[in-house]
Amino acid sequence: MTTNTPLPAKQLTHPKYRADIDGLRAIAVLAVVSFHAFPNMLKGGFIGVDIFFVISGFLISTIIFSNLERGSFSFVEFYSRRIKRIFPALLLVLIACFVFGWFTLLSDEYKQLGKHIAGGAGFVSNFLFWQESGYFDNAADTKPLLHLWSLGIEEQFYIVWPLLLWFAWTQRLNLLTLTLTVVIISFVLNITKIQTDAIAAFYSPQTRFWELLVGSVLAYISLYKQNLFFKFRLRLDECLSLVICAEDPPIKGNTLRSVQSLLGALLIAIGMMVITKDKAFPGWWAVLPTLGAVLIISAGLGAWFNRAILSNRVLVWFGLISFPLYLWHWPLLSFARIIEGDKLSQSLRSAAVIIAIGLAWLTYKLIEKPIRFGNHSKTKTIVLFGLMLLVGGAGYYDYKHKGLGFRLKDDARQDYSDYFENSLPEQQYLKKQSIFEKFRAECSFVDLAAAANGHFTTVPVKELNHNCFEKSNNYSNTLFIWGDSHAQQLYSGLKNNLPSNWQILQVASFGCAPNLNSKTPSTTDFCAQSNWFALKTISEIKPDVVIIGQANGHNIADFNQYLATLTSLGVKKIIFPGTTPQWTSDLPKIILTKLWKNTPKRTYTGINQKILDDNALLQKEFKATDSAIFVNLIDFFCNQDGCITYIGDDKKTGITTWDSGHLTPIASDYLAKNLLVDLIIGNKH
Repeated sequence: MTTNTPLPAKQLTHPKYRADIDGLRAIAVLAVVSFHAFPNMLKGGFIGVDIFFVISGFLISTIIFSNLERGSFSFVEFYSRRIKRIFPALLLVLIACFVFGWFTLLSDEYKQLGKHIAGGAGFVSNFLFWQESGYFDNAADTKPLLHLWSLGIEEQFYIVWPLLLWFAWTQRLNLLTLTLTVVIISFVLNITKIQTDAIAAFYSPQTRFWELLVGSVLAYISLYKQNLFFKFRLRLDECLSLVICAEDPPIKGNTLRSVQSLLGALLIAIGMMVITKDKAFPGWWAVLPTLGAVLIISAGLGAWFNRAILSNRVLVWFGLISFPLYLWHWPLLSFARIIEGDKLSQSLRSAAVIIAIGLAWLTYKLIEKPIRFGNHSKTKTIVLFGLMLLVGGAGYYDYKHKGLGFRLKDDARQDYSDYFENSLPEQQYLKKQSIFEKFRAECSFVDLAAAANGHFTTVPVKELNHNCFEKSNNYSNTLFIWGDSHAQQLYSGLKNNLPSNWQILQVASFGCAPNLNSKTPSTTDFCAQSNWFALKTISEIKPDVVIIGQANGHNIADFNQYLATLTSLGVKKIIFPGTTPQWTSDLPKIILTKLWKNTPKRTYTGINQKILDDNALLQKEFKATDSAIFVNLIDFFCNQDGCITYIGDDKKTGITTWDSGHLTPIASDYLAKNLLVDLIIGNKH
């Protein structure tokens, strides 16, 4: 590789077209679409994004390396081509989401969409979603532009990597050494970060660049090191030919290349089968799709799998529309979930995929190709850039103006969080200094303010309010609440209704189901810390009654273990509240979108039927005693007519849950007054 200083801009050269790479693109995009539409069919389909990363790194680096070599690399030409390649389809999808959301989304939803449109236009979506939630969280299903996180990482790579390579080239540094060094640094960061902050490892460019850079290493070797280990590869090919082939292949090296590509395909297939959303991903697991893609690309068109399978016309066609298909499929699925509220039917998901394929083909034929190729390149680039600024600005304006609530004809629906006085706690309870929120914050081992920004840090014991766990001699009886946010929600009502001689203590942290296996304190795992300290406190203060609450996962075996352990610690009575009625979407949104005009006092519309079935089975199996009580919250809030949507005569002030299952203060009060207090003090069994 020579070291000529780059000459003034010429036209960039591009690598020779390879149909097999388009076929590999097809495999990647179809895997992602399958995972999003039918997650139980291909549980690891999301690794298609990692295949895209390798392909992008390989193609982009091939362009940069070869044009630096020729002295024809131009930043203006490079970014102009990127703009014409990416902006047309992206602009169309962003505008479509903005328009469709105008007519269908509530204010808070449209506000969030505006933020995500601005983030998508600015290619920083990965940073926005990093601060909001994990990619596999349930809330992610209702974010129509969630998938743009990967585009953000690619664009950040396109900005940083050409600059770094150009600088290294002008300084006569070894580009392969540089690339390998950055690969190692990024991969180590990935492995390290996945242990402490999985969400950051998923969204951070620093922990993802290694996947693109592996493609860059392959590009360098393909251009300048084709004879690397030539004799070894030739001998290996001969050995494989003797074992596999009936006669000598006409072209030396093809057997090795074919085996290599098949091995790559096998690695990708294994990854799609064994990697699930429950794995610590990317981490070490990302090596499977990344290495698989490298093996397939490096095998070349001579490999049987590349030639016969990946170069098939059908796969190549899907590869050509892969980018617009990736952009279209998720908004269609996400908007369908927002509108339906319930779990999407198989037929509706299938229809969304078919429509996405049709829109992708039209986008490719009518938008992508005419803009990407042809004359007036400079004008196209300027117009596209200007339109992206305009769309991003519109999204930001929407976000700053609270979702443009004037769109909604019914004033009460302009901002449901302001309408329902018992709705979102971060917007309502904190304003009113609710005891629910106050005690929730002071007795939790997670910093709620930091958690709101996506940072889950453990609060030291010394920073907790000592009223949460210190027993006072001024009370004759003590109640201790242990569990997650579904335990926390009981405090408000109990505080208002328990006799004055009862002290309420609590160690409960949201997202932390009670766990008897937390034997030691932790400064990094707030759930382990919360459960350890709860058990420690119970053993020291020996409360009269312990309430153990959690969102789900109740089972008789755990109940028996809690009973045995806590009884041995001196606890006289243990109360296990079952799950509250769970709605498939936030109850305020169900009321606004489905039940607004004549909201029934009770309904099964939008109720999660599986929760009802699981609760009925649990009730049947549980054997109550004087020291162990199961509280059937489903039976308390629901009857043959449905589950209570609001208490009293006004849905505005009486709504029972502020999201899909957490009780509002009025519902907590209603539950305590009519059931829990009597169970605690012994008037009911």
